[in-house]
Amino acid sequence: MSNTENLQKQDGFKSKWGFIMACIGSAVGMANIWRFPNMVSTYGGMTFLLPYFLFVLLIGSSGVMEEFALGRWAGAGPVGAFGKCTEERTGSHRLGEAVGALPILGSMGLAIGYSVIMGWIFKYTAMAFTGELYAMGQDMSVIGGTFDVVAVDNAPWVIVAVIVSFLIMSLGVAGGIELSCKFMMPILFGLFLALAVYVAFLPGAVDGYQYIFTLNPAGLANPKVWIYAFGQAFFSLSVAGNGSVIYGSYLSKDVGIPGSARNVAVFDTIAALLAAFVIIPAMATTGEQLSAGGPGLMFIYLVNVFNGMPGGRLVGIIFFICVVFAGVSSIINLYEAPVAFLQEKLHLKRVPAVGIIHAIGVVIAILIQAITSQWMDAVSIYICPFGALLAGVMFFWVLKKETALDAVNQGNPKAVGGWFYPVGRYLYCPLCVVALIAGAILGGIG
Repeated sequence: MSNTENLQKQDGFKSKWGFIMACIGSAVGMANIWRFPNMVSTYGGMTFLLPYFLFVLLIGSSGVMEEFALGRWAGAGPVGAFGKCTEERTGSHRLGEAVGALPILGSMGLAIGYSVIMGWIFKYTAMAFTGELYAMGQDMSVIGGTFDVVAVDNAPWVIVAVIVSFLIMSLGVAGGIELSCKFMMPILFGLFLALAVYVAFLPGAVDGYQYIFTLNPAGLANPKVWIYAFGQAFFSLSVAGNGSVIYGSYLSKDVGIPGSARNVAVFDTIAALLAAFVIIPAMATTGEQLSAGGPGLMFIYLVNVFNGMPGGRLVGIIFFICVVFAGVSSIINLYEAPVAFLQEKLHLKRVPAVGIIHAIGVVIAILIQAITSQWMDAVSIYICPFGALLAGVMFFWVLKKETALDAVNQGNPKAVGGWFYPVGRYLYCPLCVVALIAGAILGGIG
């Protein structure tokens, strides 16, 4: 029995709902808030959404299920899980464990970049509460200049973000990660829903909704629409061979994986749609075109929009609370895989492992503040899709078919259909290759 399996007996998700909330938290992040609305706007409302829904269905019923099942079957994160796969096939775990280090590096790399972004988010949330954000009015030179400064010199708030992650994770999987996500996720959805309802009654919001529900059949012939829709679904569902694998290793054996994966996909999509239903109509109320994604959308353009609408100060506070919850639930997932690796391989207790990983994370995060965008691009374009591909290959190609199906069916009252294995092997894995190639050519697809 591996050290991770021993740890799992002591600590793991205590309920199916807690596991789902934690997985939803890992999936709901910046891709939902500053990327998804921009994609919907740029590529034409339903013209983008239809391919996106199709890919969410595909990835949710293959990649998400596969990573959950792989982690639970192995009782370990990617290093241990990949090693166990190659051991079953070849009798040796060494190659698999060496390959499994890449998703760990990807998770750590994203966590470090996210630490910087979370520093921005905590800073702006504090500014929203104090009124400093609203006091900027709609002077774009002031709004933009403020973010330019925060983006490169925000060390105190980066430290705050890492401390918050450290405190939650130090409490363990059940007492920290599960409990915090069961608290944050319902509040996030409730607040986002309240914002969507409020924005819906503002003059001009209807133009935003009309655009969201516009379908241009000719646009579906554009390959970029399909490539970007796949990339958005891919990253939004958090398939990267790391976080979902380690969360799966903490999952009870009697919980059905297909239902859990379906819930994660559904709620992640709802969160993305709520963000779009807030941001696109809000932009429409001021006549602004949603032509920019990324940090600029959230920290510059939306600040301008909120400051110009009735009740804008309160709207800004609520919005950034939602973003804090989305970010915190994601960052603890990203740091968890490296933490579990130290526990598994160095036999460290949880608090020292959490402390070491966060100490490394905060130092590097402070050093890379000026190049955060390039850092995140490099990790998300190359390392994370490759990690997802490796996990898919390990599960669908290296692991024996009978073992893979037993793993995904464990705890499920009804066996998955005969479609699951061929879809994962011959469709999902090749699409991971497409994600790598398209990301390299287009400079990021999610």
